Amino acid sequence: MSAQPVRAISPMELKERLEAERRGDPFLLYRDGDGAQRIVVLESGSERVSIGRSPSVDVSLEWDGDASRVHAELHQVVDVWTIVDDGLSRNGTFVNGDRILGRRRLSDGDSLRCGRTVIVYRAPRDLTRASTTAAVEVTGARISEAQRRVLVALARPFRDGNAFATVASNPQIAQELHLSVHAVKTHVRALFQKFGVEDLPQNQKRARLVELALHSGQITERDLDAPGPG
Repeated sequence: MSAQPVRAISPMELKERLEAERRGDPFLLYRDGDGAQRIVVLESGSERVSIGRSPSVDVSLEWDGDASRVHAELHQVVDVWTIVDDGLSRNGTFVNGDRILGRRRLSDGDSLRCGRTVIVYRAPRDLTRASTTAAVEVTGARISEAQRRVLVALARPFRDGNAFATVASNPQIAQELHLSVHAVKTHVRALFQKFGVEDLPQNQKRARLVELALHSGQITERDLDAPGPG
């Protein structure tokens, strides 16, 4: 059984994710049957959140024929969320590729699969507590002026709120900054390392780099409005 294909994040979707992260509450992030981004906030005091194909559950995956009507549940224990599948689903529930039996504590960034649907669990406050030093390093990351120009060019397609925009490609950056593609690749690789995203899957690195750069204040929306070098 195959999971949903990875789709490039749009500017509006990135904005929604950043806003959810800034609120700080844990949330679920996934795409529905039409490919639209869905964000479900796990509010304090919810205690239980059901997931399944039934329209009456809290997180309904009506489009997913491989999901059971009641597939799994999220349980809140004090300030910790866990996922529980004690035999509810016929095809199983997976966390980071491993099928679970019973209960599994969730951590920020865990990938859940129910049927064909991949759901990412985000816990911004947990991430902040666990990565305070790393966050400070990102916020104050020493990047050269040349690297900063590449970073701005990478994020520039997000400037106009075009719902179909994606981060700029290396050739696009090279054209804007009058650099060779090889030079752009060198700068982008260095930025991956400085922002700690070098170990992410290749198709996620660039969007996450832009997300972190905007979130940390290394670049701003005003930077994206400024014209590139003529």
